Amino acid sequence: MSSLIERAVARLGETASDNPETVDATRDGAAPAAKSTPQRPPATPPVPAATPAETLHIDLESLRAAGVVTPSGDQTPTFAQFRVIKRPLINNAFGRAGNKPLPNGKRVMVTSAFPGEGKTFCAANLAMSIAAERDHKIILIDADVARPAVPRMLGIQHGEGLMEWLAADSPPPVGQIVLPTNIESLSVIRAGHRHDHATELLASDAMGRLLDELSVSYPDSILIFDSPPLLVTTESRVVASYMGQIVMVVEAGKTPRESVIEALATIESCEVIGLVLNKAQKLETQGYYQGYGYGYGYGYGQHPRG
Repeated sequence: MSSLIERAVARLGETASDNPETVDATRDGAAPAAKSTPQRPPATPPVPAATPAETLHIDLESLRAAGVVTPSGDQTPTFAQFRVIKRPLINNAFGRAGNKPLPNGKRVMVTSAFPGEGKTFCAANLAMSIAAERDHKIILIDADVARPAVPRMLGIQHGEGLMEWLAADSPPPVGQIVLPTNIESLSVIRAGHRHDHATELLASDAMGRLLDELSVSYPDSILIFDSPPLLVTTESRVVASYMGQIVMVVEAGKTPRESVIEALATIESCEVIGLVLNKAQKLETQGYYQGYGYGYGYGYGQHPRG
């Protein structure tokens, strides 16, 4: 995806070449009159061109070594699992399989109850898997502003991004924080630097404007938010309020079932919640984990609300 910003340079002032010169009066014996020099308006400096967004280089070999799928479509078990996980998300986002698009269905939040359950790993795999689609693009947004992990996962540098845009009195064009990568269909918005009022910024009108601008500027893209854990910060609950779909990552054999239920109870405004059972050798299908098992590592289901 190319997110280079259109350059625009405004130049003011036209030449005065069409102004008539003073008449030469030598034929009447008068001294020749000096020719007047057309006056130009004061020079106005051109408007500086917008700086193109930098392109991030993702080391695909390092990703493969870390177990993350790549858009090349390597037929690994993980690729097959995330191929299944992504399909209902895409259908909900764009109204496939006979369904209408969900409200805000292109906004997908990946979260967990606690840190270390693999949410960033799953967000990266989900983004890479959707990036393999022919008709859709992905913007992976690092919304874990306290502990951003997307740069480490993708092997890219930390830098300005979400927090700086939200905190700015006059934010730049949104394309300046949507950074293209060497994967054509994948772009990244970095979390930016830590901010003492991160929760308030995420809950501000600026966040709503950012999402609206992303929707207008990138209509064929799914936005995947790598969010903080639900039971650790209040930021994730704010992010959830903007979402149309949420993927809840649960670490098999570690996350208490009661904690998963407690985490889900903090989500008030999103009815579509998928469950991904991570690091599992066998999917539990009784009790809480309702759904289907796909492969040896992951399960995906939809948590019944109410």
